[in-house]
Amino acid sequence: MKYSRVLSIAGSDSGGGAGIQADIKAISACGAYAATAITAITVQNTVGVSNVYPIPPQILEEQIDAVLSDIGADAVKIGMLHSADIIDVVCRALDRYTIKNVVLDPVITATSGDILLQTEALSALREQLIPKARVITPNIPEAEILLDEPISAEDDLPRYAANLADRYQVSVLLKAGHLDGDVLTDVLYDFEKKETLLLQSERIRTRNTHGTGCTLSSSLAAYLARGFDLQESARRAKAYISRAIAGGAAYEIGAGHGPVHHFHEMPPAGE
Repeated sequence: MKYSRVLSIAGSDSGGGAGIQADIKAISACGAYAATAITAITVQNTVGVSNVYPIPPQILEEQIDAVLSDIGADAVKIGMLHSADIIDVVCRALDRYTIKNVVLDPVITATSGDILLQTEALSALREQLIPKARVITPNIPEAEILLDEPISAEDDLPRYAANLADRYQVSVLLKAGHLDGDVLTDVLYDFEKKETLLLQSERIRTRNTHGTGCTLSSSLAAYLARGFDLQESARRAKAYISRAIAGGAAYEIGAGHGPVHHFHEMPPAGE
């Protein structure tokens, strides 16, 4: 028997709702084995991020090599990278190992609005890393930065997703969570097939949305690692994050944005 393996390259969230911690939970809940390489240690909780301590590039490189040279990976999920030096390390690692399924969540801001990517790292993200991904998963603010233009209408999301895909030569899962409306329509533009897939869900009114982006991209990587094609993986990831948000909506934890319920399909302890 063999595991479907996902390596998450991302930052650590001390609050447990996002970053590496969310990735491990989502990957596991979606049926794959999670390995990690930590890029930074963040000091954060449900209220916000108070500090970021980058991991030295050499240590990140050693973590990635330790995992990929022994365990290997059927997919790599990339999250918070913080600096140009860290992006360079990840790019060089992807050049050394042949991995088809690279899911890049271009983490620029946290749910709280805190900036998590240094300004000088943005050009490295655009020019070096995005071209190595199979699919990127930006939210609206991140897509606006990558496109250099504002996004205001949900009806235009398919066009923006296609424009992003054409600009960077990569498939795009554009998330609609920052727009208003009772129905959210995320858009997958499958660059490989030149097809658009609309993924709808009802908006769940809750402040427990911390880590939704990390969770979606990690579940997408898990399904790709398990052998599903890009569109089916996106459908399954969308269904998973919707259920995770619904499952965690009523919980109270912390004073700010609480997490989604990654293991919503499992009964609480003791039941």
